[in-house]
Amino acid sequence: ENGRVSADDKVPVSVKAWKMGGSRMFIQEGTKVSLSDLLEGVIVSSGNDASVALAEYIAGSESAFADIMNQQASLMGMTGTYYSNSTGWPDDDHVTTARDLAFLSRALINEYPLQYSIYANKYFKFNGIDQTNRNSLLWRDSSVDGLKTGHTEEAGYCLVASASRKGMRLISVVMGAKSKASRAQESQKLLAYGFRYYETNKIHSAGDVVKEGSTVWYGVVDKINLITPKDIYVTIPQGSKEELKSNIILSSAIEAPITETQELGRMSVALDDEILIDFPIFAENDVDEAGVLERLWDSLQMMFNGMME
Repeated sequence: ENGRVSADDKVPVSVKAWKMGGSRMFIQEGTKVSLSDLLEGVIVSSGNDASVALAEYIAGSESAFADIMNQQASLMGMTGTYYSNSTGWPDDDHVTTARDLAFLSRALINEYPLQYSIYANKYFKFNGIDQTNRNSLLWRDSSVDGLKTGHTEEAGYCLVASASRKGMRLISVVMGAKSKASRAQESQKLLAYGFRYYETNKIHSAGDVVKEGSTVWYGVVDKINLITPKDIYVTIPQGSKEELKSNIILSSAIEAPITETQELGRMSVALDDEILIDFPIFAENDVDEAGVLERLWDSLQMMFNGMME
């Protein structure tokens, strides 16, 4: 996304990548493979060899790539996750949680839709070898378009699945299943439960005014409306929309000059005292700074208000 690498880049295959065990896409030592093929090999074929080749190309070594993964996990709030390699190969220090996998999957779906579309591919052919996506739900349920399987003796059979029906997307995470069939069945149960008992509602459209007439200090106007920057959705138990409660907290006193891109506070939406979503709110329009006399008057007013408090 930032232009450091391209889908057309030719990635060299090291001895380490070639020797990787487990599931593979069967790349050969000393060859160069397009980054796009390696990405599809990781996604569809669960290729450990492709994963190592990509890690070495992007970060210089697999361990350095794992460091980057850990940095990103921390930024995303994945507090139960630590990566020691790029493949998920068993290691005492390599851990994650169902919650963290759901967070990661949501970020992938929302921020990288082009790459996410690859997860729906049922087949992948490389070097004359036909390989099949291990996510059997792609054949069972047309609403499923991802996401990723995994298996080790230590972790059991795992599956992060995602499906979209009538504008609502759900993500399920199953870990530690006893078999491939079991992980698929449990995933289907979770998705069926979610679609039956939950609903997704758009509670605000981009540009909606969520707070009218907020006081502006030192500006050419003394009031401004606060708006949402984008469409806001929440997924809640069916029939509970009327029970949602919103709360707005301003970052501080609103002082001019103000731009439309300036975050002025945050709004949260809760159900039964549990915060479902928290997002920034912005000024509806720019506000220029007032003249000297007007600013002086506002300063006196603020001082007086502070004394009264």
